[in-house]
Amino acid sequence: MEPPESSAAVKTILRWDSTASQSSRDNMIFTGDRHEIDAYLAAVDSLHKSMSSTTLSDSSSSSAAAAALQIAMARLEDEFRTILLSHTSPIEAESLTESTHSDYASQEFDSKEEIAESSFDKQFDHQESNSSTTSSYYKSSSSVREVDLIPCDAVYDLRCIAERMIGAGYVRECIQVYASVRKSAVDASLRKLNVEKLSIGDIQRLEWETQETKIRRWIRAAKVCVRVLFASERRLCEQIFDGLGNAAADDACFMETIKGPAIQLFNFAEAISISRRSPEKLFKILDLHDALSDLLPDVETVFELKSSESIRVQAAEILSRLAEAARGILSEFENAVLREPSKVPVPGGTIHPLTRYVMNYISLISDYKQTLIELIVSKPSTGSRYSSDPNLPEMDFSEYEGQASTLALHLIWIIAILQFNLDGKSKHYKDASLAHLFMMNNVHYIVQKIKGSPELREMIGDNYLRRLTGKFRAFATNYQRAAWVRVLYCLRDEGLHVSGSFSSGVSKSALRERFKAFNGMFEEVHRTQATWLIPDAQLREELRISISDLVIPAYRSFLGRFRSHIESGRHPENYIKYSVEDLENAVLDFFEGFAVSQHIRRRSQ
Repeated sequence: MEPPESSAAVKTILRWDSTASQSSRDNMIFTGDRHEIDAYLAAVDSLHKSMSSTTLSDSSSSSAAAAALQIAMARLEDEFRTILLSHTSPIEAESLTESTHSDYASQEFDSKEEIAESSFDKQFDHQESNSSTTSSYYKSSSSVREVDLIPCDAVYDLRCIAERMIGAGYVRECIQVYASVRKSAVDASLRKLNVEKLSIGDIQRLEWETQETKIRRWIRAAKVCVRVLFASERRLCEQIFDGLGNAAADDACFMETIKGPAIQLFNFAEAISISRRSPEKLFKILDLHDALSDLLPDVETVFELKSSESIRVQAAEILSRLAEAARGILSEFENAVLREPSKVPVPGGTIHPLTRYVMNYISLISDYKQTLIELIVSKPSTGSRYSSDPNLPEMDFSEYEGQASTLALHLIWIIAILQFNLDGKSKHYKDASLAHLFMMNNVHYIVQKIKGSPELREMIGDNYLRRLTGKFRAFATNYQRAAWVRVLYCLRDEGLHVSGSFSSGVSKSALRERFKAFNGMFEEVHRTQATWLIPDAQLREELRISISDLVIPAYRSFLGRFRSHIESGRHPENYIKYSVEDLENAVLDFFEGFAVSQHIRRRSQ
């Protein structure tokens, strides 16, 4: 005979049989009175207990209890799903409370999407600050910030249901309901963070500019996903399932909930890590590497269990591939600088685009020095410096190796091969003086970029900086020699004096030719070198002063010695065309980068 308590339990269960009445289908037990909830749970416990003690001879009552328990499990499954769904509403960025968390207070965003992402991040910060005062479950471990995804009273109800379902052997059903609902919630959060469902191939087919934008967003999203979202999902699983008699239930729920979203998240970083290498990608890859490296301890914490091993392994492998990609790009950058093929001379001997590109690139490299030093030390480069190619510049690194880091030696080598390439480009100028001016401009630019970056200057060191400074000054000297020797040669005394005649001892015809030659040569230099360009104002002024110091005293002296011989003859203005002041003014036109009047400006007579 069926025990009275079992009979009462069956009646309670059947009263809420959703297949029996419309009322039962429309109303949920756990949205009603607490007494009704407790009564139903007690009925389930009673049935489960009676079935555990039923003998084979009680087959009829056992069958009735089993049927009622099955109905109860179906009902509890519906209740479980309903509670989960009622606390899984989409997050609306517009309704979020502003946070003063330092991670976001200084951020600037360039699109509505990024504002929404930031707001999503802020919501977690807001939840975190609230949870710390209202929930005894809240905890913070290292960078992990767990928050309450579901209110405590709802968590209590979910745990009560899970305990009965697991106790009755409905572990799989419970986990499936939980994982399907919570995975949808996680998917919605990923969409808010702009973590798209793209395959590795889809990501690699995107233009690099698009990938750059997505990398920036991914870094921000990954921090929120691992440290807040996934960590909080794991905590929720523990709150509901931990200690319910099935040791693997909370871990299985967690993995079924977040495995797909986690793979989706890390697939992006994996796609970038194995994509085609090119120099412009280095800094975003280093950003990605640093972000993932910083995040890896949290990945280890959140995914510490055995079932999560695949995610830990994937994250570590991606980090390793990003490191390898960065090393490879740095070596390929060296080769790209060395082989840059342009042969058309830049107009006016100004700074070559390659020089600007390389030095800006090197300056950015110095911002990542700690990461790159570690990457290079862990696996030395196989770049061009270690090549036996006879077409490479010869350079003795022995004086730097004791003082500079491995990264600094890389940078010094890149500067050396940049100069080597520039030297080849300088040979395409037909005018030797312009070739020297070109090299002076470019080496001076290299020096200024090093001086302008404290990080870079510290790495390169003053010894190599002094060597570079000496080089650009040598190119300035070589320019002066090539450009002005022939002009100054016109102002020599040799060949002007005659002897053995009734004249004054100076050949006026030779003197006239000498003045004409000087005027013509100076005018030609003035016409061409006004179109040459020295972009740096201080260097431009220094070289003009140097030219004036070289030419003006020589002209003044020559004019003082021989003016009277020309002025005593016919049409002296045809030979003495310019005063000393005219030449001083003419030098001010040099290196401005644009054409001037055909004739030198003359002062009013």
